[in-house]
Amino acid sequence: MTAFSKLSSKKIIKIHNIAQDNSLNSHPKLNMTTKGSSRKQIIILISQDNSNIVFSHANKHIFNINNLLKTSKSKVTADFIQSDDKGIVITTNQVASTSDIKIMENYIQRIHRHQCQ
Repeated sequence: MTAFSKLSSKKIIKIHNIAQDNSLNSHPKLNMTTKGSSRKQIIILISQDNSNIVFSHANKHIFNINNLLKTSKSKVTADFIQSDDKGIVITTNQVASTSDIKIMENYIQRIHRHQCQ
């Protein structure tokens, strides 16, 4: 005997449809952790050597990232960059959308490619 044996077939179909709709609307998991009530940290994975190079010019990179975010009409701003054993951690003023994270990742990847040449 199953857990749904007392439910009508219409109820089971409704439950199934709700479960299917929710699974389609789920968001991908991002490398992001929370710090404080409204702070978000975005972790961009790069080697330790490259993260130290990026971190050494953090003010310039924050300025450039914020200009890119502003150009894309985002309300997110990057507050600071720190180096981590996993790579670069960018702390923002609010939750970053997928497109905001992509802008930041693309910027760091361009720096990384430029330094490797």
